[in-house]
Amino acid sequence: MNQYKKDFPILHQEVNGHPLVYLDSAATSQKPVQVIEAVEQYYRGYNSNVHRGVHTLGTRATDAYEGAREKVRGFINARSTKEVIFTRGTTTALNLVAHSYARTHLGEGDEIVISPAEHHSNLIPWQQAAKATGATLKYFELEPDGTIDLEKAKQTITERTKIVAIGHVSNVLGTVNPVKELAAMVHAVGGVIVVDGAQSVPHMKVDVQDLDCDFLAFSGHKMMAPTGIGVLYGKEALLERMEPVEFGGEMIDHVDLYESTWKELPWKFEGGTPIIAGAIGLGAAIDYLQEIGMDTVEAHDRKLAAYAIEQLEKIDGLTIYGPKKDRMAVITFNLGDIHPHDVATVLDAEGIAVRAGHHCAQPLMRWLNVTATARASFYLYNSEEDIDLLVKGLQKTKEYFGHVLG
Repeated sequence: MNQYKKDFPILHQEVNGHPLVYLDSAATSQKPVQVIEAVEQYYRGYNSNVHRGVHTLGTRATDAYEGAREKVRGFINARSTKEVIFTRGTTTALNLVAHSYARTHLGEGDEIVISPAEHHSNLIPWQQAAKATGATLKYFELEPDGTIDLEKAKQTITERTKIVAIGHVSNVLGTVNPVKELAAMVHAVGGVIVVDGAQSVPHMKVDVQDLDCDFLAFSGHKMMAPTGIGVLYGKEALLERMEPVEFGGEMIDHVDLYESTWKELPWKFEGGTPIIAGAIGLGAAIDYLQEIGMDTVEAHDRKLAAYAIEQLEKIDGLTIYGPKKDRMAVITFNLGDIHPHDVATVLDAEGIAVRAGHHCAQPLMRWLNVTATARASFYLYNSEEDIDLLVKGLQKTKEYFGHVLG
């Protein structure tokens, strides 16, 4: 029995007459009672706006909000809380960099390098930045298993490369990309690296100083925090030179009729009332994960991924995409000619929640030569028993469609 499952109230229910088996954590994670209670306590006990009032509730809310920022700083080992900007999520954070940094640092003939395996949130912003600036968008070549070969990457990065944007862990293939090595390559030619950490920060220890990444974006909801809260980490020197993209209350220093100046970091990027409850929930999620230990989380998730591949490979006609080893807890597959949506529907009837579709990665689907896939993704609250139930559900799916089609 999984020792952490007891902390997640939503998992103790039946779906379609079966105990819920939640295998869709790459889309969003479930929330432990500790996070739920932290958000509830804010709304019940000290709901107030931050940075504005001198009354007690405002002070308590501000302390909790800024306390969460310090927790994020420690969690990713940023040098200063000035480097931690709260956003709505990974998408908002990446768009902030693509607008505020890229559009002022790129020119005609400069290069942005990404991979075909990127989530749309780390692809479309760079398409738009290239169109706006005249820069060229280039792609790393993928190996047959979806990994990146560093020698080939070295040939792709040139003296004109100003930005490399890469997912740390693929939300489809589970690949762990060599971010630290790519950072060294792009820094050698004077460029910067932007890391999509949506699938890595929740599952493994991410140290921004060790990786030497210039920007890192991630979402709270994939790491047991509420929806609507995310983080952009950026090196202080880079953030200082960037202009805000949202203007209004909270982010200003002085406003005149025709000119305005901005607050110092990080607040100049946090216009309007911030996501206070979300930040407090994120702080509680970090407390929960750190109490367990990120090394423990990663070991658990990698063990489940290895077990899942071992068991799924026993199913005739099932194709697994991505590397067989050194991958995180995301397994994307197809079951013969059965449409992934049909696979997911039959599994749902058994109480098993998986994702089906293109996973916001249409270029990667075309690279895989498929229109869609099914995806099972795991987290701390999952167990080998969940995977066994997935395998049984897939066998039942095969039998059902074999009967229907036969």
